[in-house]
Amino acid sequence: MEGLTISLWVLVVLVVIALAFDFMNGFHDGANSISTIVATGVLSPKQAVLFAAFFNFAALWIFHLNVASTIGKGTVQPGLVDHYVIFGALCGALAWNIITWAYGIPSSSSHALVGGLVGATVTKAGSFAPVIWSGFGKIVLFIVLSPFIGFVLGGLLMVAVAWIFRDKTPAQVNRWFRYGQIFASGAYSLTHGGNDAQKTIGIIWLLLISAGVATTDVATLPNWVVYACYSSIAWGTYLGGWRIVKTMGTRITKLNTVSGSCASLGGAISLGMATLGGIPVSTTHTIAGAIAGSGAAHNVKRVRWDISINLAVAWVLTIPASAAIAAVFWWIGLRIL
Repeated sequence: MEGLTISLWVLVVLVVIALAFDFMNGFHDGANSISTIVATGVLSPKQAVLFAAFFNFAALWIFHLNVASTIGKGTVQPGLVDHYVIFGALCGALAWNIITWAYGIPSSSSHALVGGLVGATVTKAGSFAPVIWSGFGKIVLFIVLSPFIGFVLGGLLMVAVAWIFRDKTPAQVNRWFRYGQIFASGAYSLTHGGNDAQKTIGIIWLLLISAGVATTDVATLPNWVVYACYSSIAWGTYLGGWRIVKTMGTRITKLNTVSGSCASLGGAISLGMATLGGIPVSTTHTIAGAIAGSGAAHNVKRVRWDISINLAVAWVLTIPASAAIAAVFWWIGLRIL
């Protein structure tokens, strides 16, 4: 392979680890896109995972690689990233995902990856100089903004629905929104795939840049990277993360077809805007905020605020925890790669 600056086996191993992270991302976060539709009984779990997996992959043809560009060249200085940094970042993010999945905690795969990348790069450099604060700061800012935006949109959609259908019977509204929730969950799955698959595309892009077989020009990114990443996240979504479905779909608030539709659509709108803007936000944060917002608009007492607070604590810990784990794996990578 012309221009390759690392051994081929190392490159292959790191791509496999990246795709494993992408798979785990779908397994971990994909549950968020179907939690509302399963909780309300509109689709069975098997139908829901097939539905979500299809739309996660279909995002391939909808969204440009804006988020991948932010990860690939807008978080840390690409020139300081090598295969040891990529190994540390991926293993740190993957380890944190596995830990949080085991305990049913819907943490952010996105922030785990960003935390891992920053942690490994800073450890290599011995300072925070390589961090691109404009890009990284935007990601950190949206830890706060994405659940808030989801909360507001979910609540506003509930208010709008209550006004539009004020003259209809509950039975009529429920019947219409069984179909509406299918549309809303499809839209959320589409935007989930568009935002999350691109994060792994960005990390593989960084790896190829460091290996000397790609540049920061997106035209040099091979098509197989894009297809492989979207396929991995779709497959992970299909296998599902049912522990997290339970937390997101039943523990924050009790959902019905109307509130479930508003939550999914509010989350989809938030994610769609972020993806078009190239912002790698947390799909977990967004849907959790939208679920809480739709529940609060119906009855504020129905929201389990204690659960929401526990989730928020996990979200705050994700970047520093994955960064610390990535630093350890960077040190291990120096000795085994």
